[in-house]
Amino acid sequence: MRLDLFVRWIPSSVALVVGMAACAPIPDSPSLSRQWSATVIVDDLEIPFPFEIADDGESVTGTFFNDELKITSTSGRFENGTLSLAFDQYAASIEAVYSNGRLEGQYARGTRPPYTFLARPATPTETASAEAPSIAGVWIIPTESSKGEKAWRFIVQQTGAEVSGAILRVDGDTGSLTGSYIDGIFVMSHFSGARPLLLEVTLEDDGSLRLLQNRQRELVAFRSDSAAAAELAEPTDPSRHTSVVDPGEPFRFSFPNLEGQIVTNEDPLFAGKVVVVNITGSWCPNCHDEAPFLSNLYNTHRHQGLEIVALSFEEQDQLANPTRLRAFIEKYDLDYTFLLAGLPDELNEKVPQGVNLNAFPTTFILGRDGRVRAVHAGFPSPASGSFYIAARDEVTSLIEALLAEA
Repeated sequence: MRLDLFVRWIPSSVALVVGMAACAPIPDSPSLSRQWSATVIVDDLEIPFPFEIADDGESVTGTFFNDELKITSTSGRFENGTLSLAFDQYAASIEAVYSNGRLEGQYARGTRPPYTFLARPATPTETASAEAPSIAGVWIIPTESSKGEKAWRFIVQQTGAEVSGAILRVDGDTGSLTGSYIDGIFVMSHFSGARPLLLEVTLEDDGSLRLLQNRQRELVAFRSDSAAAAELAEPTDPSRHTSVVDPGEPFRFSFPNLEGQIVTNEDPLFAGKVVVVNITGSWCPNCHDEAPFLSNLYNTHRHQGLEIVALSFEEQDQLANPTRLRAFIEKYDLDYTFLLAGLPDELNEKVPQGVNLNAFPTTFILGRDGRVRAVHAGFPSPASGSFYIAARDEVTSLIEALLAEA
């Protein structure tokens, strides 16, 4: 991701510096095509992020970024000084007025409260501190999570004063946090249409990191190869987090597809196939991270006997009319079976064979006999670096091994 697009929060003055410097207003223009430094205001806290608008005079698109992943609007227009962008894959939209070279409006999120949306053109002017200590690498964060975790990982890449990375949990990561070293603090943030997060990172005298999330929650992190980390619990292994009641039993499901037809594990479509049963939801950011991988996996191996069936747990309005789910499917070119399984809080009721099933997404991998051979909780985005590559390669290798079985 281009760090020159990044909008920074300066803690010492509580002032927003856009695109690494305050931008002078630019003359009104009929075209908004450029890279923007944007913010959303969440609970009175400004979350900066890069944004891009493409305007060819006839159609307009807006794009969020999550490392190498792009989240682009499904429709848009710029008329009479008002920018309107729809992100159907999120059931969200931006409505903003353009004035004096800036955009101001709202990021609407369906039935949830909207965020104030602000943007101004990005500039490449440097304001980051020249002398930044090194925090690159993998850190361990001791914690107690609702999913039973004892530790998370904090993965950091660094070039000079510029940093990027993510906090990785068992269900996935925070998305790509980007920022720089300003006045003794690494200020990082993320917003890609979801997961707004401001993270202020301070290197302490003892070599640990102090992490302040959204100016509210404080965490500490230790280098993974340090003596302090050696005394901590290991982060949860996603391949061991969830299991099934009886691995000897076929994995069962029976839910309607988007046309209302009941599809079950006994349908001929799945007979003798290696089947990936994907617990997902179009509301789930980590499911969006996983979708490009599953799309590629299916397109690569479907002719060798792979099938994927997604059990999508959606809010009530989406169960009645799954417009967001349809846009999610179209956005990521998902050509496999989708079933409407129920509400998110009905997960354990609707999938009773799962044990410790509490992460979106979760993937059950079935052999050709219909029995569960492996379960993988969560999915990291590319922002998690080698952990993303390892998760992708682990699932791919297992699928290929099962396809090779008689």
